[in-house]
Amino acid sequence: MSEVSKQEADEPGLVLADFLPYRVVALGHLISRRLSRAYEGENLTIPEWRVLAVISQADAMAARDVVALTPMDKMAVSRAVASLEAKGLVERRTDARDRRVAALVLSPEGRAMFARVARLAKAYEERLLSVFSPEERETFKRSLSRLEAGANAASGFSARPNSD
Repeated sequence: MSEVSKQEADEPGLVLADFLPYRVVALGHLISRRLSRAYEGENLTIPEWRVLAVISQADAMAARDVVALTPMDKMAVSRAVASLEAKGLVERRTDARDRRVAALVLSPEGRAMFARVARLAKAYEERLLSVFSPEERETFKRSLSRLEAGANAASGFSARPNSD
């Protein structure tokens, strides 16, 4: 056994169930799947709901902005937008400021769909957070914001050990 692998073997290993990044991602997937049950009768997929929710936050939005605001890649957003267009929930319009850019807007049907599903989502969030007292909720939200800031600050982190 080489010195490096011997040293690694003597160190405690990674316990995935205790590893924060794994737990956060697993919890996010669990929450998304459970929330999707609330709106499954609306004929929406999780990616479609995410895109619908993001577009609802502005009068109009370019697809590249939807990509930047969701944890989805460009192809997943593109497929969700195409599906939402086919369902009549999203429309493409030429951006008045930049005619080369197509702006995505919710159709009247899309706004109504968003309103229905948003009510379900808020009720789900309330049930989810009911495990916390009001003070714990505020502490959790502040802690989550700090973790997000820390993750952004650590974006330049390199997991490779120095070769010195």
